[in-house]
Amino acid sequence: MKSMTTFRLAVGAVVVATSMTAWSQISETASAPGSSTMAASGSAAPATGRKANRALRRQVYNAIAKNKEISAGNISVIAKDGAVTLSGTVTDASQVGKVAEIAKGVPGVTSVTNKLTVQKPFGGM
Repeated sequence: MKSMTTFRLAVGAVVVATSMTAWSQISETASAPGSSTMAASGSAAPATGRKANRALRRQVYNAIAKNKEISAGNISVIAKDGAVTLSGTVTDASQVGKVAEIAKGVPGVTSVTNKLTVQKPFGGM
């Protein structure tokens, strides 16, 4: 009986010790420099995550939409950790490079992959 009680106490102590170690590691990472609170306060590191990707996507799309010569309705923007991928169609070959340059000019964009193609309007040759 005593050996079983001793065994239970030993297992309980190991579980408590493991829990305390894991808890202290989580606390250290949360308070470490460079955590999400530092990134949100405007440090040089780009923000990551879904929310940041959506915000960057909107910023790039809005920058493209400001240019009246480009129909942004046929352009898709995907952003992931600063890397932007453009796909869809434009009506003129000169717009392919123009859209990429606009996207590169948006703060937070680290690279641009341009998959845009030219689609002539119906009836055009």
